[in-house]
Amino acid sequence: MADQVSYLVFDVESVADGELVSKVRYPGQNYTPMEAIETYQDELMETKGTTFIPHTFQVPVAVVVAKVAMDFRLVDLVSLDEPEFRPHVITQHFWRGWEAYKYPTWVTFNGRSFDVPLMELAAYRFGVSLPKWFRGEGYKSPRNRFNTTAHLDLQDVLTNFGAARCNGGLNLISQMLGKPGKVDLTGEQVQQQYNDGKKKAISDYCRCDVLDTYFVFLRTRVLTGHITLDQEIELVAEGKKWIEERADDCEAYQVYLSHWSEWKNPWIVEETDAETEATADVQDVNEAGGTVDAEDQA
Repeated sequence: MADQVSYLVFDVESVADGELVSKVRYPGQNYTPMEAIETYQDELMETKGTTFIPHTFQVPVAVVVAKVAMDFRLVDLVSLDEPEFRPHVITQHFWRGWEAYKYPTWVTFNGRSFDVPLMELAAYRFGVSLPKWFRGEGYKSPRNRFNTTAHLDLQDVLTNFGAARCNGGLNLISQMLGKPGKVDLTGEQVQQQYNDGKKKAISDYCRCDVLDTYFVFLRTRVLTGHITLDQEIELVAEGKKWIEERADDCEAYQVYLSHWSEWKNPWIVEETDAETEATADVQDVNEAGGTVDAEDQA
C-alpha cells in the first residue's frame, strides 16, 4: 500500500495560440500568429506590466507530473509526451493518467488559478471527456474550491485560500527551504523559448518547478501534522538521492542539484549551542577547582 500513488504533483508550461489571438483580438487585421502574439504582448506590457497572455488563449506545451506515494515518498517523475510535446496528447495523457491511478489528489502551487483551469480548457478544446472530474455536486465535486482531497493547491494552504497574498510565489517559498526556486527561466520567457524551438528546455524548467513543488508539499505536510519534521527531513534526503541517481541522464536534474542548498535546521543549532554551553560551564568549574552539581548540568 505504501507504493500506491496517492498524489500527483504537477506543473504546466503553456504558450499562446497565435491564430486564436489573431481571430479574437484582431479580427480583419490579417496578423500572422506571431504578429498577433507580439502585438498582444506589447499591449499587456503597456497596460499590465507583463507580457504573459491569459490562459484562455494558451495551450500546454509541457506538463511534468511527480508521482507520490501514500507515505509521501517520490515514486517517479515524468514529462508527458516527451520529446514530441504535442498539446492534444499531453492533455489526454494528463487526464487519463489521473483516471488510471484511480483519482489521486492533484497537488499544485497556484494551480487553482492557472494550471487546472488551463488543463480543463485544453480538454474542452481537444474533445477529451472528463466525467469523473465533473462528477458530484457542491462540496463533493472534485472541482469545488475547498475539496483538497481532489486538488490541493499549496498556495491556498499557505494563504488561507487567498486571505493573504503570496508575494514571491513558489520561488520564495522554495528558497525558504534551501531549494533552488527559479534558476535560468521564468514563466514569462516560455513563449520566446517555444518560438525559438527550445521545447526540451521548457520541459526541463517544468521539471525543476515540480521538484520545488514536491519539497514544498512535504513541508506543508509537517505544517498540517501529517508527518513530523524528522520524517520530512528523511523524505527530503530520499528525494535528493532519487534525483542524484538520475542526474547523469537528465540535464535538468544536474542544474537543480547545482543550485541545491541544505535547509538550516534551527532546532539542531540550538541543541548544539546548548551542549557547547554546558561543556564550557563544566570546563570553567573544573579549571576553578570546583564541581558541577548534577541538577546544574541538566
